[in-house]
Amino acid sequence: MTSDPLAPLDLAFWNIESADHPMHLGALGIFSARSPTAGAHAADLLAARAAAVPGLRMRIRDTWRPLDLRNPLPRGLGRSLAHGLRRPLGLGGATREPDPCFDPLNHVRLHAPARDFHAAAGRLMQRPLERNRPPWEAHVLPGEDGVCFAVLFKFHHALADGLRALSLAAAVLDPVDLPVRRPRPPEPRGGLLPDVRELPGLLRGALSDVGRALDIGASVARSTLATRSVPALTAQPTGTRRTAGVVIDIDDVHLVRKAVGGTVNDVLIAVVAGALRSWLDERGDGSEGVAPRALIPVSRRRPRAAQPQGNRLSGYLMELPVGVPDPLRRLTAVRTAMDRNKDAGPDRGAGAVALLADHVPALGHRIGGPLVGQAARLWFDILVTSVPLPGFGLRLGGHPLTAVYPFAPLAPGQSLAVAISTYRGHVHYGLVADAQAVPDLNRLARAVSEEVETLITVCAP
Repeated sequence: MTSDPLAPLDLAFWNIESADHPMHLGALGIFSARSPTAGAHAADLLAARAAAVPGLRMRIRDTWRPLDLRNPLPRGLGRSLAHGLRRPLGLGGATREPDPCFDPLNHVRLHAPARDFHAAAGRLMQRPLERNRPPWEAHVLPGEDGVCFAVLFKFHHALADGLRALSLAAAVLDPVDLPVRRPRPPEPRGGLLPDVRELPGLLRGALSDVGRALDIGASVARSTLATRSVPALTAQPTGTRRTAGVVIDIDDVHLVRKAVGGTVNDVLIAVVAGALRSWLDERGDGSEGVAPRALIPVSRRRPRAAQPQGNRLSGYLMELPVGVPDPLRRLTAVRTAMDRNKDAGPDRGAGAVALLADHVPALGHRIGGPLVGQAARLWFDILVTSVPLPGFGLRLGGHPLTAVYPFAPLAPGQSLAVAISTYRGHVHYGLVADAQAVPDLNRLARAVSEEVETLITVCAP
C-alpha cells in the first residue's frame, strides 16, 4: 500500500490537536462473557486480526520542507504561527502511509478488571494517541464479575470519521456473512488534461464551489454576530475526560415520533435539549432563555459504497430549544429547525463549514489549525452527532456485543459532546465531558432517561 496525501479536512483535524485537545473519537463496546478469561482471549484476537487489516497499519506522517529564509513569511501571525509551525518547522501537508514498524501489541492493551467501565473509559479517552504510530488503540477491560468485558476503541479523527471507524473496528470483530456487493463499473481513466468539451462543465463546477464557499463563510460570520456563550457548556480546557452512557428503547422513540410526527433523529435531538434544560436547572445555572447552538454532523458518504479513508463530513447548525419549558414545543422547534436545514441541504449554511477545508492550502491548515480550534466555541456550543450501526448482531470471540456507546472529540473550549447510536433495538447515548468542568455528568445522563419518560407520558394516548 502506497502513501496517500491527507485530504484537507483530515489535515485540519490533524493540526487542531494539542495535548489538551486530543482529536480522537471512540466507542465503548460491552460484550457478554462466559468466563473470566474472555477479556484476555478477546485481546489476543484483536491483536492477531489487526495485523491483517491494512487500514490499521497506516500512520500519518507530516510532509514538510525547510523554510526559505530568502522569502520570509509576513509578520504579525503571532503565537498561532509559532504553534502551527512547531509540528514540524516547515510548510506542507501530511500523508497516510504504511508503518514499516507496525506492531499490533502497541495498540491493543489488556487492562486489569474494571468495576466501572465508563470511569475507566474516561481516563483512557483523555490520553492523546501516539502521533508517530498508526493513530488508533483498542483497550480491553475485563469485568470484575467475569460475566462481561468491554473494549474501548479510539481512532484519530484524521484517520477516520464515524463510518470509517466502524468499518475498521468491524474488521477485527468476528466475521459476519454479508450480502455480496455488486461490483461498480470502472470509472473511465482520464488523461493529464481534460477533454476540451468538458471545460464548460468544469468551469461551472469551479464557480459553484467558490460561490458555495462564500455562502458558507458568510453564514458562519452571521452566526457568530449574536454569540452568547452558555457557561455550563464552555470551559478552559484541562485535558481531562469523563464519560457516561444511557440506553433507551427504540420502541419508546417510535411511540413519540408516531404521536407528533418528524423523524427519529428529531426525537433524539429533542431529548438532548430537554435533558440539558433539567440539568442546568438542577445544578443552579438556570435554563430560561438558553438556546445553545448545536452542530449536527452530516455524513457525505454513500451508504452502500466502499468506505474510503478519511473524513466525508458536512453539518447542520441549529439552536437547541433548551429555554422552552414544554416538551412537545421543544420537539416541534427541533423538527422545524431540522426541516429548514434539510431544505437548504448539507452543502450550504454555517453548519457546512467543514467543507471550507477543501479551499484551504496545506500551509493554511498547518498555521491556522490552532486558530480554527479556538474559534470553535464562537461557532457552536455543543456537538450532537449520530453514528449508524449495523442492524445485525456483532461478536468478538463468540461473545455478543450487547451495548455500544459512541464518543465524540471535544472541541477546544467546550465542555460537553453527545454521540448517539442505535443498535439491536436500543438507542445508546455516549456523553463525553471535560472532567473538571462537568463533574456531574452522571446527573446529565439521568436527565436523558427522565426526558424520554416525560415525552412518553405526554404522548401517551
